[in-house]
Amino acid sequence: MSVKIGLVASFNRPGGNVIGTLQFTSMLITKRLELLREAVPKAAVIGVLTQPNSRYGQIALAEAQTEAQRIGQQIRVLNAISQEQFDEVFATIECERIAALLVQNDPLFTTGRERLVALAARYAVLSIYEFREFVQAGGLMSYGSSLSESYNQVGVYVGRILKGESPAELPIVRPTRFFRWSSTSRPRKRSVSTSRQSCRLLPMR
Repeated sequence: MSVKIGLVASFNRPGGNVIGTLQFTSMLITKRLELLREAVPKAAVIGVLTQPNSRYGQIALAEAQTEAQRIGQQIRVLNAISQEQFDEVFATIECERIAALLVQNDPLFTTGRERLVALAARYAVLSIYEFREFVQAGGLMSYGSSLSESYNQVGVYVGRILKGESPAELPIVRPTRFFRWSSTSRPRKRSVSTSRQSCRLLPMR
């Protein structure tokens, strides 16, 4: 995806000063949708939480929408640009009776994972995330590459650059292993005071 949005010239010779790892964010979103459907086969609507200002996120969302249309699954796009909007997102999920949620990969959601996981538990929403760290925080399941391995690789590259190598010559590292992590228990519905009459729904997409 980095090539698609013009961030680097190619994976093998990125050019410029951009270095790092690729996490196949958009390429794995269809697999996460598949796993979520297996976990909640009777879900009429699956929510997709996205950060609308992310170019990566919008590409991944388009792929999820294409796959959902192909398999006949209705999805509801839910947007958040700050952690303060998480509560509104889950209030909408409650109002619209959305039983399952696919959380896209975004720094906003990764740093706010404790809050997201807590809300998913409160509203008993079965959710899938990208990284193991969400499951460690109490989330239901995740599927993706290793976040810690990505951080380690960035550290290796920083060391090589400090020794004189050119960032333009360091290839973008692509993961070769993907992991599925699952919790041993499903969330149970807790008391939520939101009523159908008082619902404030997020705009439809």
